[in-house]
Amino acid sequence: MQSYLDHAEKNGITLFSEGKCQFCGANTTRGIHECVELFNLGFLLDFSSEDSHISRFLSVDAHTLQHSEIHGRWNNHFHLTRMHLMRSHNVAWTYTHSPKLSDYLNAYKLKHANEVLVPPPVGERGGITTTDVQEASTSVSACMEKIDEWSESVYQAWKEHHDTVDLIAKGFLAQLYA
Repeated sequence: MQSYLDHAEKNGITLFSEGKCQFCGANTTRGIHECVELFNLGFLLDFSSEDSHISRFLSVDAHTLQHSEIHGRWNNHFHLTRMHLMRSHNVAWTYTHSPKLSDYLNAYKLKHANEVLVPPPVGERGGITTTDVQEASTSVSACMEKIDEWSESVYQAWKEHHDTVDLIAKGFLAQLYA
């Protein structure tokens, strides 16, 4: 898997090392690098605990969709579809579902090779960021609640693509439960 630094270089994006995060607007002092570090710290949650898995998936999806330029193009499909499955179809996501969704999307790509989920403009990808989650992390429950709010705010920012990911989600669910 390529690092975010490699993806940025591959996409010709200069990453800023000072000030707010250039993608999500998080109130950082070291730009995107601090934003990624805060995210990788995992906030207050023990992500090895099954109780935290949904929060982990939602936080990964939210962060990835707010920073889509530093990820592969098809990541938008994966993360928005997974978020859609959890938020709109009430799927209790598990780690075993992720490779199945990846396989489904690999087949989907063959038929929709030119499809692009264009991200919302920078600064319009949800009003909650990693620094907001970090600040709200006074307890495990507060952290989980803020991650849920973060995820919802990012999900709504991508509403232009909800119909597309709903079709993907329905096809995936039909295959998953076949």
